[in-house]
Amino acid sequence: MAERVGFIGLGIMGRPMALNVLRAGWDLAVHARRPESMEPLAAAGAATCASPAEVARHADILFTMVADTADVEQVILGPEGVIEGASPGAVLVDMSTISPAVTRTIAARLRERGLAMLDAPVSGGEAGAIAGTLSIMVGGAAEVFDRVRPLFAAMGRNIVHVGGSGAGQVCKSCNQIVVGATIVGVAEAILLARASGVDPARVREALLGGFAASRILEVHGQRMIDGNFAPGFKARLHQKDMRIVGESALELGLALPSAATIAQYLNALVGQGLGEEDSAAIYKVLEAMSHGRTGGASGP
Repeated sequence: MAERVGFIGLGIMGRPMALNVLRAGWDLAVHARRPESMEPLAAAGAATCASPAEVARHADILFTMVADTADVEQVILGPEGVIEGASPGAVLVDMSTISPAVTRTIAARLRERGLAMLDAPVSGGEAGAIAGTLSIMVGGAAEVFDRVRPLFAAMGRNIVHVGGSGAGQVCKSCNQIVVGATIVGVAEAILLARASGVDPARVREALLGGFAASRILEVHGQRMIDGNFAPGFKARLHQKDMRIVGESALELGLALPSAATIAQYLNALVGQGLGEEDSAAIYKVLEAMSHGRTGGASGP
């Protein structure tokens, strides 16, 4: 018998991910805090549910994609949460980006009820969610990963089982350090080119042909040149992710100075009321620190 699937959390990432699962032919039940978020799924054939517990009663494998650690705890362990509706043998796959330590605690609670858990945060932004090309980094038991892998294939392209419970969340923290540091580096390069009177578009073109090439330079470099910071990934969510990195560094006694610097750029960006813009808008913070001497965030 085919696995029945549930999906909780239908925001900028969750909605297209759930739609891709549905389009791949799976029987899907969904829930979101805002009823209007469920409408595109209902129109495509998904069953809508009034609570996470109700989704869990309809699902053998259930995905969650919500904003923060507290949201995941509420959805899974809170009143009318997943744990109240799921049957022994079911699998909970959390694709949110949350604390690795809390992930392990939730997994232990679920095991007590005969439930398995994978942590499977993603990278690739809204565009990757829509295209079904996300990078999915997975923590949990290998046999559970194998069971869920066909569903991951509906949502992503680079699917890696990283290790045990919490390993996926650790991998996502590593991803966010690299992404943030590269955004800052690209922003500084664009800023230097503009301030020097050199066309940043030509600089980007040249850099894409050498060792400086990266997906960040390709996508976010163009955003900075165009002054287009419509969110593919919101700065306030990147700020949250860097807070998790900082908490892990404190817990482990690690010096992660680049991560701390990225967090401060994002704090400044969110503090300026720009948390709904893409994290590539870090460029604006650097430009303001340079007293706007580049002539603005668009044009050569």
